[in-house]
Amino acid sequence: MEKFEFRSIRLEEAGQAAEIEKECFPPHEACTPKSIWERIAAAADLFLVAVDRENGEIAGFLNGISTNEEAFRDEFFTDISLYDPDGKNVMLLGLDVRGKYRGKGLARELVRRYQMRERENDRTTLTLTCLPEKVAMYLKFGFKDHGIANSTWGGEQWHEMALEMGEDHA
Repeated sequence: MEKFEFRSIRLEEAGQAAEIEKECFPPHEACTPKSIWERIAAAADLFLVAVDRENGEIAGFLNGISTNEEAFRDEFFTDISLYDPDGKNVMLLGLDVRGKYRGKGLARELVRRYQMRERENDRTTLTLTCLPEKVAMYLKFGFKDHGIANSTWGGEQWHEMALEMGEDHA
């Protein structure tokens, strides 16, 4: 993983993040460029990017917003006012890795580093929703499947998964 610099995103990288989001998710599931910009402007420290040291491009990122809520809801994707900088839980909103960087452990490393960083920030839980075909991957990262989520984002049925911050898993 020496090939990558891991850090918080910069506001001027919002366009690049929006491009990656479009590559990783179909239009009905992808976050809009406006929402990505709003998230970065409000909570850049909750974006972890992996930047390719050779070409300076973002290879992938993991982002979320902190809250004291415990259950995931679709409004987290679109309403930045739900962000609480002192929240004990992080609702993960997207794990995005460009196609040419997939299959090399980058997603796992982003989750691992994010977990370590947020544990240091006194967070207790990382929560996400994913499609059924991604459940096995997140189980390998240490998340527990809580079954079908209340989320209907993009007209899809999602699983809600959570990772307690007590131990390293990813």
